[in-house]
Amino acid sequence: MTASPESDGPPRVVPACRTVMASNKRTKLGQHFLQDMNYRRRIIAELPLPPDGLVIEIGPGRGAMTGLLAKSARNLVAIEIDRVLADQLHQAFALEPRVQILHQDVLKVDFAEICRQQGAAQCFVFGNLPYYITSPILRHLFAYRQCIRAMGLLIQREVADRLIAQPGTRDHGYLTVSTQLYSRPRLALAVPPGAFSPPPKVHSALVTLEMISHFPSWGREKCDEFLEFAKRCFGQKRKNLLNNLGGVYGRDQVARALKMGGHSAKARAEELSLEELAGVFEYLTRATGRAYAEV
Repeated sequence: MTASPESDGPPRVVPACRTVMASNKRTKLGQHFLQDMNYRRRIIAELPLPPDGLVIEIGPGRGAMTGLLAKSARNLVAIEIDRVLADQLHQAFALEPRVQILHQDVLKVDFAEICRQQGAAQCFVFGNLPYYITSPILRHLFAYRQCIRAMGLLIQREVADRLIAQPGTRDHGYLTVSTQLYSRPRLALAVPPGAFSPPPKVHSALVTLEMISHFPSWGREKCDEFLEFAKRCFGQKRKNLLNNLGGVYGRDQVARALKMGGHSAKARAEELSLEELAGVFEYLTRATGRAYAEV
C-alpha cells in the first residue's frame, strides 16, 4: 500500500509534481494511494518525528506523505519498488536536495548503511505498507532495530490489532510477541477505506512503535532463541503449551516450568504475557542446559 501526492508539496518543489498526480489508477503491485489530505495531516501529527533528523519512508508511491515528512526532516530517503513511481518521484523532488529517492525492494535495503551514508546514528521510519507483505517487512525492520529510533506504520487494522494485543485475547500471537519484544507499539489512528484511492476492502490504522527492547540485557542471540521458542509455542494455537513444547523439552520439564510460573498445565501460549513466556523460556533453558535453537 503506497500513497498519492501531497498537494501542498515539499519545500521548493517545482510544478513537476502535477505529473505525479496525473493518474489515480492502481499500479500492478496493488497499491492503495492515500488521497485524503485531512488524514495525511492527522497522520503527520501523530508521528513522533525527530527534530531535524533522518527519515526513511517505505512505499512513497506518488508522494502523498513525502512532502509533509520532508518538512520535518534534515534528510529524507524514500524507498519505492515501482520503477515508474520512482521515476516520477525523482522528477517531483528534483530541486529538493534533502530528498533522495531509492528505487529498491525494501526487503533488500540495508537501513544501517543508509544511516551511515546520511551521517545519522539512527533514523525514523514511516511506512505505508502493502497488506500482503507487512509481516516480512516488520521482521526486516526489527533486524535493523539498533539504527531505528521509532517507526510509524500505516497497516491493515487487523494486523495493527495483533501488534498491540493483550494476553488472553484472540489477536495475541507470535506477531504480538515479536513486536513487543523489540518495541512499544501504540495504535495512533484509525484510517477508513475512503481515505485511499482505490478504497481497499479493509480498514487501516496507523501504529507508532518506539524501538525500546523489552529485555535490554538480552543480546541478539538470546532474542533470536526466544523467538524460535515463541514460534513453537504458537505453532499450533489449538494445542496447549505442554503439547507444543513437550516434544522438545520433555513434558515433565514443561509441566514443571508452567507450575513454577503459576500457570495451569493446560495453559495456551496466548494466555501468557511476554514476561511470562520469557519466564518459561528461561526456566526450560536452564533446566535442559540448551536453547531451543540448539534442539
